Amino acid sequence: MFLHKNLITLSIFAVIAPSVFADEQGQTQQLETIKLQAHPLVQSAADFAVADQVIDHKKLAQGGVTIGDALAGELGVSSNQYGSGSSRPVIRGQEGARVKVLEHASETADVSTLSPDHAVTVDPILAKQVEIIRGPSTLLYSAGTVGGLVNVTDNKIPTQMPEKGYEGQVGLRYNSGSDEKLASAGTTVALGSQVALRVEGSKRDANSYIAPDYVHEGEKERRVDNTFAKGEAVNVGLSWIHDRGFSGISYSNRQDQYGLPGHSHEYEDCEVSGNALIGCGLHAGHSHHDDHEAGPWVDLKTERYDIRTELNDPFAGFEKLRAHASYTDYKHDEIEENSVETTFKSKAYDARLELVHSPIAEWEGVIGGQYSQQKLNISGTEALLDPNKTQKWSLFGLEHKQFNDLHVELGARLEQQKIDIDTNKKDFDDYGFSYSGALNWAFAPSYKLSLVGSHQERLPLAQELYADGKHLATNTYERGNENLNPEKSNNLELGLHYEQDKLDYHVHVYHNWFDNFIYADTTASYKDFRLVDYKQDKAKFYGVEAEASYALSDTYKLGVFGDYVRGKIDSENAPRVPAGRLGTKVDASFDDHWSGLAEYYHVFNQDKIASYERETDGYNMLNLGLSYAGQYAKQNDYRVYFKANNLLDEQVYSHASFLSNIPQVGRNFTVGLEFGF
Repeated sequence: MFLHKNLITLSIFAVIAPSVFADEQGQTQQLETIKLQAHPLVQSAADFAVADQVIDHKKLAQGGVTIGDALAGELGVSSNQYGSGSSRPVIRGQEGARVKVLEHASETADVSTLSPDHAVTVDPILAKQVEIIRGPSTLLYSAGTVGGLVNVTDNKIPTQMPEKGYEGQVGLRYNSGSDEKLASAGTTVALGSQVALRVEGSKRDANSYIAPDYVHEGEKERRVDNTFAKGEAVNVGLSWIHDRGFSGISYSNRQDQYGLPGHSHEYEDCEVSGNALIGCGLHAGHSHHDDHEAGPWVDLKTERYDIRTELNDPFAGFEKLRAHASYTDYKHDEIEENSVETTFKSKAYDARLELVHSPIAEWEGVIGGQYSQQKLNISGTEALLDPNKTQKWSLFGLEHKQFNDLHVELGARLEQQKIDIDTNKKDFDDYGFSYSGALNWAFAPSYKLSLVGSHQERLPLAQELYADGKHLATNTYERGNENLNPEKSNNLELGLHYEQDKLDYHVHVYHNWFDNFIYADTTASYKDFRLVDYKQDKAKFYGVEAEASYALSDTYKLGVFGDYVRGKIDSENAPRVPAGRLGTKVDASFDDHWSGLAEYYHVFNQDKIASYERETDGYNMLNLGLSYAGQYAKQNDYRVYFKANNLLDEQVYSHASFLSNIPQVGRNFTVGLEFGF
């Protein structure tokens, strides 16, 4: 009730605030351009009817190393963190296949959707920016991502020549919570007048992290066992840049090693007999100690090749052509006591073509097609899925037009998917058609009202169709259902926006209705180990997001924010739905060099829980930041920053995580330095 009252108060404040604070009501403010790198059309902020978010490199450089943790502080976004080595974003209560993560608008081609302990192979530290995209634009890249999708924009393939003949950046960072040392560097060099070479990389080494008042197996411990993480990445790209565009190629090599906390030998001998679990508990006396080699850990290696081109005015009737193709060779071993227990191998192709057409009756838009293929092979003790090949063909389009004060955006995507499974189970072959529309009405100066509606169809994953085996990372035995149908949803979102010189705000309410919602239903359990069957049922998710900021002076900007989501499957609570939060923050720009941030928010306890879940206590989060930017030589800049995270040293448990019973990092401090040249 307290949360509902505060969100209502925030909404009321957002409505009445313009009449109290805004000083030039009669003037219309020119909205800045939102630079979405993945978006093939050039649009301004006024064109968007949804809450797209762009996180720039400066913020990413001092944030989380895994993509879920890097975005966890954004409005409407949480993380399903699995130790320090892996996390995916949870957007508006949706996760996994319903939150697509892209690498420069292309498939990541890893196995992160199979399990939360599998890392997403994108690097926020090396990213140019990260975009959270919602509304009709999502259908350019995927269907079924009702909460939104994430696009990580990289610098691997140069798109323009460096002005001085070279440019680059070097970053160093240390975090006290896990003794993390992180280094990153990247440089672009001109090889002649039209060829540019890009070389970049990062290296990370982090110990198991510290958590306050952590008790493990009856003993108080300073660090959460087996949460170490190490990794390194190298990217090399070469591009030919000319007057009408560019063509480039790149090679990427990434290697990670990280621990898998929360593992219990007690469930290793669990087997299934009908709808019952038998044989559990035979290893109950075995436990892990503080040496990370004693606990299970992941050894990940992936190689990726990308070809990307962009051509202006390719032929009559079209203004731009974009093409992208990639090949990814992925492998990770899950190792325990120096022995490889399970191996995941994936070889994948992805190719897409976009054509931006010339205006037709003042309609601007893009059409295109995409093809992807992934061969997956799992071997070892947790081979829960037989070898399979997934192929997907897609056609998509997006159109928009301005009608006086009304902006209209329409999108559609047709997908055909085929999955070949190397067993006597039947192959999957089906299609899905998704469409979306958005209206953005500037009904008064500085105001706009937005409405987004969509029908989306998500085709099931091979895991949901064919899984049959133990999955100790989630303490489950999974059984797929080869008779699953495409998941369908109807979705509505209403937004109110206001922007003026001193005050701006936006409020969004949304509701998602699902038919044939695919989920893992628990049918039996032994302690924390569960037998789950993939089923389909009706489901609904609804929630609200709100954010407002007011410039107190040229130096200080005060903001308030909050988000809340509720999920139900067949009238029962959906699992791992994040708790609501409400907070405030102050941004300070003291002069041309010094800037600061103070942020406080409260995450409420989550007692709207699914079967076999535990309630998660709420907590208070206080973060402070200070940075200094200057120049050490002509046109060469640097930045020094300091962050105090979880300053109150609160016990933090994330309900969105499969490890909601394991605390996250306590009070920690980050100090970093970046040089640009």
